[in-house]
Amino acid sequence: MPTITLALSKGRIFDETLPLLAAAGIEVLEDPEKSRKLILPTNQPNVRVVLVRATDVPTYVEHGGADLGVTGKDTLIEHGGQGLYQPLDLQIAKCRMSVAVPADFDYASAVRQGSRLKVATKYTTIARDFFASKGVHVDLIKLYGSMELAPLTGLADAIVDLVSTGKTLKANNLVEVEQIMDISSRLVVNQAALKLKQAAIRPILDAFTQAIQKGPSPS
Repeated sequence: MPTITLALSKGRIFDETLPLLAAAGIEVLEDPEKSRKLILPTNQPNVRVVLVRATDVPTYVEHGGADLGVTGKDTLIEHGGQGLYQPLDLQIAKCRMSVAVPADFDYASAVRQGSRLKVATKYTTIARDFFASKGVHVDLIKLYGSMELAPLTGLADAIVDLVSTGKTLKANNLVEVEQIMDISSRLVVNQAALKLKQAAIRPILDAFTQAIQKGPSPS
């Protein structure tokens, strides 16, 4: 049986993928928060998990460093998704991509007047497409760290970022003014692996599909 490599990022996606793996009879044998290993064994001798940065998951899967991966819709859009088979929306790690501004900034007026907005974001493709569709001129500032800081320091008028509870925005006196899209995590599969390792990959896909259809088990 060929080895199947699954790329995951630590944190919420990892935690919320575990029940889906369990449905496929796969159990990760080490805790990524406690282990220093970047490749984790599972109870299935032919299945292993590699830990990579969330933004790197599509790259690993596209170029064959992993056969399967779990990654957010936001990351896929920014990556481009070429060369990836995307069979399943896993309905996990749900949040939304939104525009937020300081509470005292008149966003509606700025957008209506056609003034140029300075927008800080890690998600430049999503932000560019969204504002272009509205006919709003923007200067995009790419950041990798805390987006909320950009408007507070005068670096930007607005931010485009992921929002789940909105607590971080509120704590920094920012308000959500527009929702761009709902985000959840997707399963991505290397196209060559799907053909060459179909006998090993197909049961995992089927188990994931059934687990999603059943929905989360009541806790």
